[in-house]
Amino acid sequence: MSSPLTGQFPTYRPRRLRQSRALRSLVAETRLSVEQLVLPLFVRPGRKLRRAIEAMPGVFQLSPDELVREATQIHGLGVPAVLLFGLPASKDAKASGAHARNGIVQETVRLLKKELPGLLVITDVCLCEYMSHGHCGVVRRGKSGPRILNDPTLKLLARTAVSHAEAGADIVAPSDMMDGRVRAIRAALDQSGFTETPIMSYAVKFASAFYGPFREAAESAPQFGDRRSYQMDASNATEALREVSLDIQEGADIVMVKPALAYLDILYRVKTEFGYPTAAYAVSAEYSMIKAAAARGWIDERAITMESLLAMRRAGADILITYAARDVACWLKESPA
Repeated sequence: MSSPLTGQFPTYRPRRLRQSRALRSLVAETRLSVEQLVLPLFVRPGRKLRRAIEAMPGVFQLSPDELVREATQIHGLGVPAVLLFGLPASKDAKASGAHARNGIVQETVRLLKKELPGLLVITDVCLCEYMSHGHCGVVRRGKSGPRILNDPTLKLLARTAVSHAEAGADIVAPSDMMDGRVRAIRAALDQSGFTETPIMSYAVKFASAFYGPFREAAESAPQFGDRRSYQMDASNATEALREVSLDIQEGADIVMVKPALAYLDILYRVKTEFGYPTAAYAVSAEYSMIKAAAARGWIDERAITMESLLAMRRAGADILITYAARDVACWLKESPA
């Protein structure tokens, strides 16, 4: 028995539309475009510094001058935005470098906006890279062990976001997963006159094993415990929707699902439920696994990368944050997807 759909269209034969690349492109339901890409970049103090990250081939820790050079190249390929992560010269228990006026991110944002005013600069707002203990919040040590303090952390996050906006950041992106941080940041930005600065919230950030290589890149591994008390449990889907709803109520303009590929069901539900601009973060292990398998000749790096990103787009992502943005931009120039 034919389905209602095939009953309505009895002569439809998909193979007729697959005879050539041009025809397949013409009728494609989902497309990849360079305008959807965001490249994460890691910046640290110094000059002419380009330090390779062993676990992420092709990714580097860069000094501000080298980062501007990198950003210039990828912007020339059509990539519209970068996401900045900072590695300070020193760390402490108050994350002082996160909100310092002359902090590494603030310095780099000013330089980028001067040299590349057309580039969209997004800043990661978190404290883990700046805390001596490597956690995303203020820690209190008690008899029962160390504990992350949510509310005192909000003040530091808000102060950090404002310092990024003052430096010229186009979008601030809180990634800490503290309760109420979007509200706190929105209020602080508004009070400081940055009412038009959007917030891209890491609304659904799972406590994931897929972040492994990032720990090396950002030098942010916790010195004790883990982040499961404030990042999400991988088994919880309905909770993810509640987190997104709360962030939207608190003032988020864009919501993010992180990681991306292992959570396409969440990505689809977030986009379907809320219809908000939605970002997918193809995280470090997603990138590194493809690189490692491709280096052994086991897979086609280009085909796998493009198919993975297409899956994220098909699930509902409007924005694709990926370490492969440079390669993807080049591939799209050669053969639009």
